[in-house]
Amino acid sequence: MPKIIAVAINPAASFGRGRNAGHQAVGFLRAVGLNVVVLETASYDALRTSVDASLEAGVDALVVVGGDGMVHLGVNALAGLDIPLGIVPGGTGNDVARLLGLPLNDIEAACRRLLLGLETGGRRIDAGRVTAGGKTTYFAGVLSAGFDAAVNERANSWRWPRGRSRYNLAMLRELGSFRRITYTVTADDETWHQPALLISVANGQFIGGGMRIAPDSLPDDGWLDLFVVKPLSRLRFLAVFPKVFAGKHTSHPAVEIRRVRKVQLEADGVVAYADGERIAELPVVVDLIPAGLRVLA
Repeated sequence: MPKIIAVAINPAASFGRGRNAGHQAVGFLRAVGLNVVVLETASYDALRTSVDASLEAGVDALVVVGGDGMVHLGVNALAGLDIPLGIVPGGTGNDVARLLGLPLNDIEAACRRLLLGLETGGRRIDAGRVTAGGKTTYFAGVLSAGFDAAVNERANSWRWPRGRSRYNLAMLRELGSFRRITYTVTADDETWHQPALLISVANGQFIGGGMRIAPDSLPDDGWLDLFVVKPLSRLRFLAVFPKVFAGKHTSHPAVEIRRVRKVQLEADGVVAYADGERIAELPVVVDLIPAGLRVLA
């Protein structure tokens, strides 16, 4: 009996390469003999409901087609379950796909990687967990709270340009008005006040479409990487920024990374993003479910 695969298609993929990616993936998976259930709705809320219903009915895997927003939907549907998550990258950032070493901009290659994952059972990675205001949300890559989250807020309000350039332009716009933040940080029972431009809590390496902010972070080692950028002048920030894409910023005196198991972040008027999605205003508590997510990678 062929495996039953639910394929969730990004409802916002209305232009560019991503417009037909979902149906291309479905066609490929059906052609190799899989029983594919297509989940295609007009909104993310309706898609979440459809995904939950398909999981309850019983599937062998959930595949999401799109960017990090779609991955975020899949991670939150599957965290703590044994049903694997497959990813066909088709978004702007694709940071979680990049973290997992998946093919980008190649639907067929991404689908072949899914098939290999189905044959081998895939791999387990840690699931990041955020608790805020009594609500729990999961993530695969990085939670950010500060300048980079503010850039996300601005970039997400734009429909153009696409790709990394949108994030870079939003960063330049945000840089003109952004001020340093004083956080209260509690990491593994140690509490301190931290002036910073941004703080991220990383289960993986990438944010913003390929910025390697935590180059040594691994998604399956049971640790989080607390990434801090202390206050810098605008010129010094712009000087260090290009180094982030190669992960060569970590020796800068304003950059600090420490390995932790659990972090609480507090600050006034700061919003946390995880895997590029808006989570909640601070305070938030971040920890891990070790090996809490199975992925076809």
